[in-house]
Amino acid sequence: MIDDQFYSGKTQVFWTCKALLDGRAISHQTEIREVRGWRLGAIIHRLKSEYAWPIQTSYRKPDNVAFYSLNADVDRKALRYPPSAKALGAVEGAQ
Repeated sequence: MIDDQFYSGKTQVFWTCKALLDGRAISHQTEIREVRGWRLGAIIHRLKSEYAWPIQTSYRKPDNVAFYSLNADVDRKALRYPPSAKALGAVEGAQ
């Protein structure tokens, strides 16, 4: 079995999930600046395809940079969380 860290670090996955849950619109540039990551597109793809997160993508000009976000009304308790971000789901479920 392939180690998840080969593709993206666990802290990057956690950061991505937390940023989305915090209502932020994040881009690859944001990830580089804040966690020195470089796999945001892969993390977003995995959250959408394997965990069914309803992530929206918008492209901002002039460079058509992709920004990813969640709707404010997403049911956070119904989301499935990757192993490195399970703590975020436990916190949300406890409230």
